[in-house]
Amino acid sequence: MTFDNTDQLAVNTIRTLSIDAIQKANSGHPGLPMGAAPMAYVLWRNFLNVNPATHREWSNRDRFVLSAGHGSAMLYSLLHLAGYELSINDLKNFRQWNSKTPGHPEVDWTDGVEATTGPLGQGIANAVGLAMAEAHLAATYNRPGYEIVDHYTYALNGDGDLMEGVSQEAASLASQLKLGKLVLFYDSNDISLDGPISKSFPDDIKMRFESYGWQHILVTDGNDLAAIEAAITAAKANLDQPTIIEVKTIIGFGAEKQGTSGVHGAPLGAEGVAFAKKAYGWDYPEFTVPEEVATRFKETLGDRGEALEMDWRKTFDAYAKVYPELAKQYADAFNNVTPELELAKYELGTSAASRVTSQETIQQLSQQMPNLWGGSADLSASNNTMVKVETDFEVGNYAGRNIWFGVREFAMAAAMNGIALHGGTRVYGGTFFVFSNYMLPAVRMAALQEVPTVYVFTHDSIAVGEDGPTHEPVEQLASVRAMPNLNVIRPADGNEVIAAWRRAVTETKRPTALILTRQNLPVLDNTAELAEAGVNHGAYVISPEESGSDLEGIIIATGSEVKLAIDTQAALAASGTNVRVVSMPAQNIFDEQSAEYQAEVLPLTVTKRLAIEAGTSFGWGKYVGLTGKTLTIDTWGASAPGDKVFSEYGFTVDHAVKLYQEL
Repeated sequence: MTFDNTDQLAVNTIRTLSIDAIQKANSGHPGLPMGAAPMAYVLWRNFLNVNPATHREWSNRDRFVLSAGHGSAMLYSLLHLAGYELSINDLKNFRQWNSKTPGHPEVDWTDGVEATTGPLGQGIANAVGLAMAEAHLAATYNRPGYEIVDHYTYALNGDGDLMEGVSQEAASLASQLKLGKLVLFYDSNDISLDGPISKSFPDDIKMRFESYGWQHILVTDGNDLAAIEAAITAAKANLDQPTIIEVKTIIGFGAEKQGTSGVHGAPLGAEGVAFAKKAYGWDYPEFTVPEEVATRFKETLGDRGEALEMDWRKTFDAYAKVYPELAKQYADAFNNVTPELELAKYELGTSAASRVTSQETIQQLSQQMPNLWGGSADLSASNNTMVKVETDFEVGNYAGRNIWFGVREFAMAAAMNGIALHGGTRVYGGTFFVFSNYMLPAVRMAALQEVPTVYVFTHDSIAVGEDGPTHEPVEQLASVRAMPNLNVIRPADGNEVIAAWRRAVTETKRPTALILTRQNLPVLDNTAELAEAGVNHGAYVISPEESGSDLEGIIIATGSEVKLAIDTQAALAASGTNVRVVSMPAQNIFDEQSAEYQAEVLPLTVTKRLAIEAGTSFGWGKYVGLTGKTLTIDTWGASAPGDKVFSEYGFTVDHAVKLYQEL
């Protein structure tokens, strides 16, 4: 396609809208928008299949992720020009309170943003997840003559993204899966925040990505629109490999300090803006969109997207007549509709690790939820995440529902975010709880973006035993509980596991962390009847005090320690002390209950309180009060059989009784 003066004017419109917004806010990053505008323009003008008029209502749209989220001003300029619900006034309110144009892109806050980005590297892994979802849905739903899932995922990243280790994890996974509909644009300008990347980043990107198995395409001049177009065409033509298009750009192109870190993350200033606009030959007032530029966007991206969506809807309507059950399943999945679940309960007298009852629950869920898939970071044999009757998600079988994430915990969680953001499936991923630390930046982004991912964290305490302190989580419970908008559920037995899973797969705006044991847990009295409501209230009285006598104290416990609490209750009763036991599988859910319910479970007048949990004491003060005690662990674990470690750390009835009697 031939590019003309209007196209160059459009590129400069993206640049000037961006630097005007940054200058007005006196805050932002002008370097990327000024350098990367040409590649972004060519992609959006000629290739990106989206319909700004409907956006998320069209499931088969292309996805564009700005992994280098600090360049948000460019994305907002593109969204405005493309016709999304983002006005010039929104651009003028860049980075201001409650504006639609926050400092970094936020999904569901700004129309057209596909993923919340900013923490470098994660956007690349998000894009891998988006491409995984596309491949899986296409293999699941497409039928001859009815290609209802067929779109591309694009992401734009910079040097900093590629320095982050998660980018390497994600790129390796993408190659293993041969995600040919994934295209990365590398804004290769040789500058990072502190200065030249020659100080810190020696990677040969071509060799690096080709060694993964990617196609690498180099564009030597980032202002050459025709060369960029040819590169994207070649990338889309190769469906056997993901592609990275390395575009050599000049950071802050047109600025007085172009090509230096001085234009990375600070406004240009009034004189600097004037200098750049003169370099562009720009002779318009600030925040101006020339009429011919607006028309060009409408006649290319806008008209193309509208026509493609109309064609897709006709195809889907015809598909629904031939394959009504699949069409309904597809629509329900994108609307996060969970069927009524029938899950078998566990009876008294049985005993199993909660990782095992979780595995059994996953098998039942998989039969009833065809949109559920997931896997593990190379620990499926221990996390018990694989579905026995399902096949693996792999090249040649993208319909498979067991995902091999490999030892890539961070990329797993970030890719899960992309999968969830895509829509159409529900995804879970597992690892040992101690390794959740590798994942927390992506778990945080899941909570921030309100996506209902599920984390299966097993081997939850010092009961791991012989593997020793490196593999025994202590502070992790307090760490994940501190995160807003994350359900953290530590079930006490199989029935609490069932309730936890049911809660997790029916959430629509909150991720869930399931904290599960390696050691066996007996089914407890009353959980078959009480666990469902109890988990959904965060805490409940699992073993009440003896009736007819005053309530003297409360023992609160979670997970494997609930049985210890109940045994301690019995020992205290034998000496005439009347206490109740509260199972508190989810502190954050309990905190959201009414004051009346909280007081019903933990009466304010009862101040003798003991909390028992095989983790740090941090956070328990709010439940036991200043006069209460905790049987917890504020040191590291040890290597020995799990029962021995538990005993040595005081998790015995005798020690628990002693602590209570000291209250």
